[in-house]
Order: sequence, then C-alpha cells, then structure tokens
Amino acid sequence: MAVIDLVKWEASPTDFVWKFPSTELATWTQLIVNETQEALFVKEGRIQHHFKEPGRYTLDTKNLPFLISLYKLPFGGRSPFTAEIWFVNKTYSLDLKWGTPQPIQLRDPEFDVMVPVRACGQFGVHIVDGMNLYKKLVGTLPQFNKDAMGNYFKGIIIAQAKDLISKALILSKISILDISAHLLEISRTIQTEINKDLEAYGVELVNFLLTSIDTPEEGDSVIKHLQELQCTRLEYRMLGTNYAQKRSFDVMEAAAGNSNGSASQFVGAGLGMGMGVGMGQQFGNAMTQVQPLDPSSPPPPPPTLLCPKCQTQLQPGTKFCSNCGSPLVCNCSKCNTALPPTAKFCPECGTPRS
Repeated sequence: MAVIDLVKWEASPTDFVWKFPSTELATWTQLIVNETQEALFVKEGRIQHHFKEPGRYTLDTKNLPFLISLYKLPFGGRSPFTAEIWFVNKTYSLDLKWGTPQPIQLRDPEFDVMVPVRACGQFGVHIVDGMNLYKKLVGTLPQFNKDAMGNYFKGIIIAQAKDLISKALILSKISILDISAHLLEISRTIQTEINKDLEAYGVELVNFLLTSIDTPEEGDSVIKHLQELQCTRLEYRMLGTNYAQKRSFDVMEAAAGNSNGSASQFVGAGLGMGMGVGMGQQFGNAMTQVQPLDPSSPPPPPPTLLCPKCQTQLQPGTKFCSNCGSPLVCNCSKCNTALPPTAKFCPECGTPRS
C-alpha cells in the first residue's frame, strides 16, 4: 500500500463519522479538515490528537509529539508510520423519523377512560463533541451513518415521548380530543428532556417535532364516543342546564303524560328514564310516596298538584291556580313542548319560558 501524503473527506450528508481507509501515513502528511468537520488521530487504539477547528494540518512533531522517535530511522526524512484518521461530520441532519411501534394506552383526564393512541414525528441531530461520540458509540465501526444514529436513539426518544405525552395529558388536564392544539408545546418539552440524555454522547437533538397523535382502528369507536359526549355537554352548557336536570324534566313530563294511569305505570316510566344514573333525585323523592297496591283495597285517591307560586293543592289536570290564578301548564312558544311548572327553559330547544 502506498504511503499517503494527503488526507481529507468529502462528507456525505448521511454519514456522521467516517474512517479514512488507509493507515499508511508519512510524516508531514497534509490533513485537511473542512468546515463543519472534526478529525481524530488514533494510534494503537488511543486518540492522540483531536483536530477541532477547520484548516490544513501537517502531521509532524508539532501536532504529534510521538513522531520524534521516527526521525532517527533511515527513511530519507519522510518516516512512514501507521495510524487511523477519523472524520466527524457536524452538519445538521434534520430528516430522521420516529414513531411508536405499539399504541400507547393513555387515560383521558376529562372523560376518565383509557384510549389507545399512536404518536409519530421527525427530529434532527447535531454532533457537538466528536470525541465523545467516537468513544461511546462508534468504536471500531468503519462508519457511523444516519441509520445507525436513528437506531441508537429511537429507543430513548420513544420512551421519553410515551412518558411525557402521558404527563402532558394528566398534569395539564388535556383531553385526547384537544391534544392536537398542544403538539408544539409537548414537542419542545420532549426535546429538552431527551437532550439531557444525549449530552453524554456528544449529540444534540434539534427540531424535534411531534407531528401526529391518532388512534388505531380499535380506538376509533372510543374517540367517536368521546366526541359525542363532548357535543352533548356543550349542548347542555349552551342551554343553561345539565344532564341531571334534563333527565328530571323528561321524567316529570312522562309522569304528567301518565297521570291517568296506574302507579305501576308511573314506576315503569321512572325506571325507564334512568333513575339509577344518579340524576333523578326529585323523582326518587316522589317515588317514596308511592305505596304498593292491594287488590282488595279501594284505589288510592288521585295525586294532588301544587301551585308553584302559592303552594295551593289542586286537582290534576288543572291549568290555572284557583287561589292566585298562576298558569300551571304551558307550552314552549317555539317548539310547542309542554313545560313543567318549574321549568325556566324549554328542555327540547332551550327557549326561555315566556
């Protein structure tokens, strides 16, 4: 093999570390380190010199003191020696991809349900210390490229991403339905935490982006159900009521429609309207007044109706109070739905009671 007089590297964008193929060097060999490069001079497995700055270097005793012993050998003033030259590419590589291989099981803090989600994105890397990278990752590999870099660090990135996405949902109380609005904020947090781990390797993570969080097919039904719940809650908020009040109105309306029926029909209507969901406390109180029927006993007297204004007892079906004249039953001016005596808004369309 010929003795080398000039050592340089035209770096490929996909290579981060590259070993010069020849080890037969001569004293006064010219080493050229380009911008965004570093070079390592390795002799017998040890780094003898770290060329951090760009420029032209002469491999002589000024840079490599151990060469002085070679000058005593009869090689015509150009003593050959064996050594390795490693180049480090410090340009930014910004198109590395990452993604969670399996869905992450996350608990939605707003609806308190488990939702499977997938996360993916891209990131860039920048080598800030070639010596640390060579010592801890490269070793005896002939080169260290983008694929090797991605394989080394994707595990760290995915583990941190899972943990930090979960914390963002729980601590910040972000629903999975609203997380798309927080992707940039979460990305910056993940980048900061991952860089703490990569600092020891001489590598810096840049432009980390969480580009998408979605659900696999088995999670679509969960997301659809959460969206329906969110729409329902928004509707109640706009109407100025809540689910408990809405169900109570429905029960009272059903009871008014069955006022001529038996008590057993009234009980059936109440149970069918979701009394067990914890939303019909008023109806539950009324139920305590219903006594079981004895076939041999005469039928109970019809229930009385109280005026909401003066509390006078009235017969069922009465439309106006005989004491104060207040209307007891009226219809919505917009959708003609019968309104309960105490309703301030229509339970169907939300129109204020006129």
